[in-house]
Amino acid sequence: MKTHKVVGRCLPTPKCHTPPLYRMRIFAPNPVVAKSRFWYFVSQLKKMKSSGETVYCGQVFEKSPLRVKNFGIWLRCDSRSGEYRKLTTAGAVAQCYRDAGARHRTRARSIQIMKVGEIVASKCRRPHKPRFTTKRPNTFF
Repeated sequence: MKTHKVVGRCLPTPKCHTPPLYRMRIFAPNPVVAKSRFWYFVSQLKKMKSSGETVYCGQVFEKSPLRVKNFGIWLRCDSRSGEYRKLTTAGAVAQCYRDAGARHRTRARSIQIMKVGEIVASKCRRPHKPRFTTKRPNTFF
C-alpha cells in the first residue's frame, strides 16, 4: 500500500474558466487505482463525473520512515477505527486493510479511510498497543 497525492478539477467551461482544484491523499497500490478512488470520492462529494481532469498524481513518501510511530486510523465501515504501530503511514493503512479483512470479512474497496494521524503514546486506548511505548521496555532479547 502506498500513499498518493491526487489533484483534480472539472474541465474549464465558458461559465467557469478556472474551476477549483480538489486534493486528496489516497492509499492505493498504484497510481491507476489511486486516480480511480479519487474520482469515486470526488463524485460523491461534488457534482463531477466524467467532466474532470487529473492535474497531478504522485506518490508521497514518509518524512521519517525509520522512526516507530503509533497511528490512529478513522475509517468508514460500520464506524470502526483502530490503532496500529508501524514505521510509515502506508504500512499502518495496509495493516488496517488486512485486519478488517481478517476480522470482519471486509473487502478493501468497501473501506473508506477518513483520517490518519500519529498518536502520542499516552493517548493509545487499545489494550495491546501500550506494551512498547515506554522509554525503556522491560522486554529484552
